[in-house]
Amino acid sequence: MSNVREFGAVGDGRADDTEALKHAVSQGDGALHFPPGTYRITQPIEIRLAKRGPLSIDGSGGSAKVVMAGPGPAFRLVGTHGGTGDPDSCKGNVASHQRLPTIRNIEVEGAHAEADGFELVETMQSVFEGVMVTRCRHGIHLIKRNRNVLISHCHIYFNTGVGVYLDGVNLHQINIASSHISYNQLGGIRLERSEVRNLQITGNDIEYNNHKSHVAKPEPTAEIYIDTTVEGASVNEVTIASNTIQAAGSPGGPKIRIMEKPDSSRPPGLFAVSGNIIGSQENNVHLTGCYGVAISGNTIYSCEHRNLFIEDSRLINISGNTFRRHTPRYGTGVRFTGCSDIAFTGCSFLDETAEGQPGLSALLELDQCKRINITGSQFLNGTIGVAGKDCSHVTLTGNTLHDTRERPIAKHAIRFTGEGEGNTAAHYSLGPTSAKPIEGRVTVH
Repeated sequence: MSNVREFGAVGDGRADDTEALKHAVSQGDGALHFPPGTYRITQPIEIRLAKRGPLSIDGSGGSAKVVMAGPGPAFRLVGTHGGTGDPDSCKGNVASHQRLPTIRNIEVEGAHAEADGFELVETMQSVFEGVMVTRCRHGIHLIKRNRNVLISHCHIYFNTGVGVYLDGVNLHQINIASSHISYNQLGGIRLERSEVRNLQITGNDIEYNNHKSHVAKPEPTAEIYIDTTVEGASVNEVTIASNTIQAAGSPGGPKIRIMEKPDSSRPPGLFAVSGNIIGSQENNVHLTGCYGVAISGNTIYSCEHRNLFIEDSRLINISGNTFRRHTPRYGTGVRFTGCSDIAFTGCSFLDETAEGQPGLSALLELDQCKRINITGSQFLNGTIGVAGKDCSHVTLTGNTLHDTRERPIAKHAIRFTGEGEGNTAAHYSLGPTSAKPIEGRVTVH
């Protein structure tokens, strides 16, 4: 084990330990040990894995801190892996010298406007465990190409950029688990210009990732932001499960944002969003141009615009979700625009306020949609339960649409307007309404 103090590092928070850490990397045994202390550096500590060999960085159970007082990442890990996750694709000394670079139990704090925490380039099997990155720009920044990345039990906290940033990266197999990712100005987990497969985001607390805590101007972001609108970008095989994703709205902001061009030949697909608590944003979940997404078992609550907003998407399965509004400041409701081939099953809507949400036409809004199946769901306390405009082949079966307020304000249970055909409603339970319960281009069975 290479104790960085033995290579000249002082660790008093004042001395520049850059050269000492570079010396420890080049001349040590690859196991960098940071005794308790604060290690100030002014240049990135770049580790060339093909030359250095297997590497670990350990911060004495979290008692060691590295302060990055210059631009760039505190630590840049550079490999040469150009293959896949297949062992046969590991060429050169990737398997012997570059596998499993491990960073654990250390804090990185930024002291420069362009300081980052960690940057990964063409690595194989990188591991982050028990790491804290704060007051930097980006926390963990992945570029170019990486494979098999594990991030767990980390605190990516109060950075001016992105918490975990997949930035123009070709990356297969990444797990982000059991971490606290919060107060990062440009998003918690952000994917742009990238080709990504097998992304697992599970068991995290992801919150307040926007401009507000930084006293900055609003910018488009999200707690989880996936953008594949650039030519050649694609993201598939994604699980977002068992996270708490909430707190603090921002203009134009969602909690989960997945966006693709509607006419793309490779839209985002094979997504599962399951078992999360999601709330308190303008649009809590916002999908554009998506294909093949399952949204199940989530509690989605208190939006400023819509709890779930889906545009120009198809083959979406939405089941077992609870959509709530628990305070007058916020709203509820779900909106589909230009969508087709959606199964909406076993969901519950509840507006818990007496006055209803201003500007909300219905708990579930359909605009220019076709082949939508809505079954076994509850729509409680909406001015309108389900509203459709210019929709065709919408089937509503076995739903409950009631206003349970002491003073009901419901106008219609179901209302379809505009053009369309083949819309049907059957086996429903309707509460009292001030106007016709089912109105418009709907055949009642």
